[in-house]
Amino acid sequence: MKITVIGAGYVGLVTAACLTEMGNRVVCVDAAAEKVSALRRGELPIYEPGLDSIVSAGLSAGLLEFTASLDAAVTTSDFIFIAVGTPMRADGHCDTSAVLGVARSLGKVINDDTIVITKSTVPVGTGDEVERIIRDKLRQRGVSAAVEVVSNPEFLKEGVAVADFMTPDRIVVGSDSERAREMMGMLYAPYLRRNDRVLYMGRREAEMTKYAANAMLAARISFMNEIAELCEHCDVDVEQVRLGMGTDKRIGNAFLYPGAGYGGSCFPKDVRALIATGEERALDMAILKSVDRRNQAQKQVLFDKLRSCFDGQLEGRTIAVWGLAFKPGTDDIREAPAIALIESLVAAGARVIAHDPVATANARRYFARFPHAARVRFVDEPMAAVVGADALAVVTEWKRFRQPDFRALKLAMRGNLIVDGRNLYHAGHLQRLGFDYRGVGRDNKGLNSPHRDQITR
Repeated sequence: MKITVIGAGYVGLVTAACLTEMGNRVVCVDAAAEKVSALRRGELPIYEPGLDSIVSAGLSAGLLEFTASLDAAVTTSDFIFIAVGTPMRADGHCDTSAVLGVARSLGKVINDDTIVITKSTVPVGTGDEVERIIRDKLRQRGVSAAVEVVSNPEFLKEGVAVADFMTPDRIVVGSDSERAREMMGMLYAPYLRRNDRVLYMGRREAEMTKYAANAMLAARISFMNEIAELCEHCDVDVEQVRLGMGTDKRIGNAFLYPGAGYGGSCFPKDVRALIATGEERALDMAILKSVDRRNQAQKQVLFDKLRSCFDGQLEGRTIAVWGLAFKPGTDDIREAPAIALIESLVAAGARVIAHDPVATANARRYFARFPHAARVRFVDEPMAAVVGADALAVVTEWKRFRQPDFRALKLAMRGNLIVDGRNLYHAGHLQRLGFDYRGVGRDNKGLNSPHRDQITR
């Protein structure tokens, strides 16, 4: 099939590349000429495991093309995916201006029957507006092409996005058109040979499904973080509580890990967008407001622990930080708990030495414009960050942080405090080695946490 993907950001690039894996011919459009040039050379603007090899293979096979020209890209396309950014506005609403701008552009260039698919995360009713804009433009031009607008939200987890696309647990298709449903089923059939689960629903229902799913997962995280705080005040180990809850088949253990708060491009934005959608309709989204407040407070938990352990005096202290990305498997630092921690530490007069396997470049650019940027230093190895440190804060659960050489760590550090924002370590073992260990919901307590491959967004 001939497919156009508009937007070479995270969702658009993964979508375009993975569609070529089944032999489709894909043209990916982006307005940034420099990005297009880099992509043509196989240079990716994001880190996503496995994506580089798929892009390279698509380019070599002639199945994947990058361009800045929308007009040429949409000619005779069977499907046109809209995958441009929908950032959060200052008031919490979703900014759909790029999506609607693409709709206006499409209305000016479409000449043949096609299916337009909104892959971007958009508020309920955006698909209706996209359809209205395109049809108005076609009418003004006297073009009678049949254009179906479908909502097909993405459910890609950063760090495993390629696997999510290639073997999805479900595909949501929002359209009342039988033709569009049939075509979408044909497009995704090769990806669903082991799990033929396409959920057909209305377009507005599909738009809401994406927001509701992310908000539910965010709520589980915030709920568990709130329970963790209560556990600390009740002399209870939250890890044992989590295991007890997770074995209940009605609950399960996904997204029940307490920590330093969620971040990234999805959960914070989508929760606030739902709150804003409710407020537009005079509804008080009390639960979601609580989820967001809890998460904002949670991002200060590690800082509060460090400050408390040093009797409120962080001036002149050196704090090592392991992990800068909001989660393992990505270089995305948007709304990352580590960024909030470092900002608070620097504001309190501390020095920070930080390491992350892949997100260092993004963090370095971010802090280059930050007041007192000289107090933040980035290193290439985890052990280099702890040399002379008064404390170590573990913020992102990269696998390479899970079993460090604690004896070498003890010798390298000046202090003995470890603040574990992901409950990775065995508290008793660290105490026997002479560390002062503080977890989340288990200060100086806890059994060894089971191996965790839980991926959050």
